[in-house]
Amino acid sequence: MDALVLLIPFLPLCAALIIGVAASSGLLDEKASAHLNADIAIGATGLSCLMALALSVGDWLGKTSGYFSVGQWLGSDTLDIRINFISSGFPVWLAAVFALLLWLVGWQASHDPQRGAGGQRFFFILCLFAAAIQTLVLSANMIGTLAGWQISGWCAYLLVGYAYGTPAATGNACRVFIAQQIGTIGLLIGISLCYIWLDNVNWARLALATEDLGIGQATGVSLCFTWAAFALSAQLPFTPWLARAMPTAMPASPVIMSHAGIYLLWQLHPVFEQSPFARAVLGIVGVLTALYCSIIGLTQTDYKNGLAYATAGQLGLMFLEAALGWWQIMAGHCCLHVLLRCLQCLRADDKAQRTAAPQIPAPPIPSVIAGIGNRYWAFTSSLQGFWLEPIIDWALVNPVRKMAQDLCYFDSQIIDRLMGSPEPAIRTLATFAQHDETFSETSYSGIPNGFALGNGLAGKLAQWAATLMHGFEDRFVTRGLGSGSIHWLRKMGYAANRFELVIIRPRYLVLFVGITFLVAF
Repeated sequence: MDALVLLIPFLPLCAALIIGVAASSGLLDEKASAHLNADIAIGATGLSCLMALALSVGDWLGKTSGYFSVGQWLGSDTLDIRINFISSGFPVWLAAVFALLLWLVGWQASHDPQRGAGGQRFFFILCLFAAAIQTLVLSANMIGTLAGWQISGWCAYLLVGYAYGTPAATGNACRVFIAQQIGTIGLLIGISLCYIWLDNVNWARLALATEDLGIGQATGVSLCFTWAAFALSAQLPFTPWLARAMPTAMPASPVIMSHAGIYLLWQLHPVFEQSPFARAVLGIVGVLTALYCSIIGLTQTDYKNGLAYATAGQLGLMFLEAALGWWQIMAGHCCLHVLLRCLQCLRADDKAQRTAAPQIPAPPIPSVIAGIGNRYWAFTSSLQGFWLEPIIDWALVNPVRKMAQDLCYFDSQIIDRLMGSPEPAIRTLATFAQHDETFSETSYSGIPNGFALGNGLAGKLAQWAATLMHGFEDRFVTRGLGSGSIHWLRKMGYAANRFELVIIRPRYLVLFVGITFLVAF
C-alpha cells in the first residue's frame, strides 16, 4: 500500500516527458497532437488522483506504515539524503485534494476550444506542475521539498507568462518569480541550519530531534521556514503576487501553490511548539494579512482578483490557527479551502469561455471605510492596495531588474567579446535599409565598413587575415586596370608559357628520367 505514494508524482512526470518528446519530434500533425496531449494529461492526472485517493483510504483504515523509501540518493559523512515519501497523515490528504483539482483542471482545459496550437505547451506544464507539487507535499526530506518547490515555481512562472507576447503577462510572471525566489532563500537557510544543528534533513527526524534544539536555535529554524511560508502563501508583504498570478492560463495553479505553505507549517509544528516568538510572528502577520485582504477585497471589481485576496485572507487565518496551536483545525481548513477556491476558479474559467470574463459590479463605499477621512482617503488607499505593490517594486523588483540588465550588458560587452561570439543580428544588421546604407558608404580606397568583423583573439586574427587578402585583391586586381599591373602580369604569363614549351621537349624529358633513376639507384 505504501508503494502507491511513488506513483502519485511519477505518473504526471512520465506524461510530461511523453508530451515533451512528442512535441519536439513533430511526428504528429497539430490536431492529432492536441487530442493526444490532452488524453495523456487527463489519463496521467486521473490515475494519480486514483492512487492518492486509494492511499488516503488506506491511511484512514490504518493500512499504511507512514513511510516509503526508494533508496539512497546521496551520502557523504553525516549527510544522508534518501529518495523517500510520506504515506500517511495530512500530506497524503492534501496530495489527494491537489490531485483531484489538477485532474479537473486538465479535463476542463481539454474542452477549451480556445486552447489552440499552444495546447501541448499547456498540458506539458500542467503535468510537470502536478509532479512537482506532489513531490513538494509528499517528500519525506527537505531536499525533495526544495526540488518540488523550485520546479513548481518555474511552472507557475511559465503559466503566468503563458501569453509571453504581452508585457502584462511577462511583468506578472517576473513578480511571481521574484517572490518565490525570496521564499527559496529562507527555505535554503532553514535547511542549512537543520543540517548544521541536527545533522539531518529528514522531516521525521527533525520532529524527533526538536528536544535537542535550544530556544534560540528553534526560533532561528522556525523564522527561516516562516519566511519561506510567508512568500509561498502570499502573506504580508508578499500578498500582491497572488493577484498578479491569477490572470494566467491556469488560475488554480497559484491557489494550489499558495496552500503548500501550510504544509511547511505542519511539518515544523514540533519546532514551533518550542518557539513562542516564532508563533507570535505567525499570528501577527496572519491577522494583519487577513485584515489587509478583507479591506482590499471590498473594492475589487475583478472576479479573480477578489478570489486572490479572499484566498490570501483565509491563509492568514490558517497562520493564526497555527500560532494558537490548532494544528488539526488548520489542516482541515486548508484542505476544504483549497477545494472551494479552486472550484471557484474553474467556474470562473468556464464562464469566461462562454461569455466575457465575469466582473463584479462596483460596490458601494462601505460605511466603515467612508467614515474615515473627509475625502474618502481610506477608500482610495484600498483601491491602490495601500501602495504595497509599488513599495515592493521599488524595494525588490526594480533592483532585480537593474541587476539583470547589468549582467546582460556585462555578458554582451565583455564575455561575448572575450569568447569571440558574434553579435546578435538585431544589433549588427537590423534592416535591409541599414544594409543598403552601409554598402553605399563602402570606399574603394580602403576596407568597406563592417567587413569581416570578429570578436576575441581568434576572431581578430581571422579579421586581420581577411583584411590583408582584401587589400591585395583591391590593389592588384580591382584597381589594376589603369596602373600597368595587368601588362606585367601578361608578360609573366607569356614567360611561363615559353618555359613550359621548352621543358616538355623530348630531350629534356629523357634527361629528367635519367636523373630520377640516378637518384633512385
